[in-house]
Amino acid sequence: MRPVDLPDRMQAAFIEATGSADDIHVGALPVPRPREREVLVRMEASEVNHVDLFVRSGAFPTPLPFLFVIGRDLVGTVVTVGEAVKQFSPGDRVWSNSLGHDGRQGTFAEYVVAPVDWLYPLPAAIDPAEAAPTLHAAGTAYLGLVREARLRPGETIVVGSASGAVGTAIVQFAAAMGAHVIAGASADDEQWVADCGADVVIDKHAPDYYTQVESAAPHGVDVWWDASGDDNFEGSVPLLAHGARVIVMAGMESSPRVPIGQLYTRDASVLGFAISNASAADLAEAAKAINQLLATGVLRGRVGTTFHLAEAAAAHRALRLAWFCGHPS
Repeated sequence: MRPVDLPDRMQAAFIEATGSADDIHVGALPVPRPREREVLVRMEASEVNHVDLFVRSGAFPTPLPFLFVIGRDLVGTVVTVGEAVKQFSPGDRVWSNSLGHDGRQGTFAEYVVAPVDWLYPLPAAIDPAEAAPTLHAAGTAYLGLVREARLRPGETIVVGSASGAVGTAIVQFAAAMGAHVIAGASADDEQWVADCGADVVIDKHAPDYYTQVESAAPHGVDVWWDASGDDNFEGSVPLLAHGARVIVMAGMESSPRVPIGQLYTRDASVLGFAISNASAADLAEAAKAINQLLATGVLRGRVGTTFHLAEAAAAHRALRLAWFCGHPS
């Protein structure tokens, strides 16, 4: 039974069909009702990442219920729960990084219904505005490192673009796992990346970048992960150790040349990875690790610009503009 003070309608950002940021509408929608295994959450903070843009535009095909509320990530407070939900109670602080995909409505609304299997407790004393920017990136980093790359303590990992949200989370998790972290970043971000746990920080735009990586990894690189989609295999593959793993999770329109001979003679692998394909069990495992690093202050993010719900389209435009500025053609 819903609380008597719960309104009938709420403000939400939604689309009626996939398209551009101009197709995002903000208006009043009915407050959703949680079904048996669902939780109604009052949204306090969310964030925009590139998957949001891919889903909204249709570049990443996934079943969408129209009208579709955009947004993937959520930090908020439980309002009410379905009859079969035992894990959460009204007033609990919670988060999710897996909504707005595969038939699930998104998070850009005052109230959000979340399936209980895709919702996790928020550690005490964590500010929603500080947690929200890390959730999608942290899930990507954990699953990529543990499930795909199988990173082990003592191995060397190169994080090619380490100052963005995903790159930062990869550095933080890899350092916490006991890896030797070589990070690529601009001069302006060098201190931030080092503070996140990188052992060596190299100017990503230096003309001798790969030479510097080779010097920093004399025994070869075990895992190579460039979160920006800058998949320069001709530069990275010759530096790989035997049995190395290369993770690709960006660059949807990229078609790089791969030096196959140098790849297979090293028993190296190139592994594609999209967190949107992760199962509920995978994400729940990641959530435990994320909560541990959040609670201990290891997992930190940076907030660029803050937008209100009514500015959802502007947020999408800003992220797209930032991406193009960082990836000139």
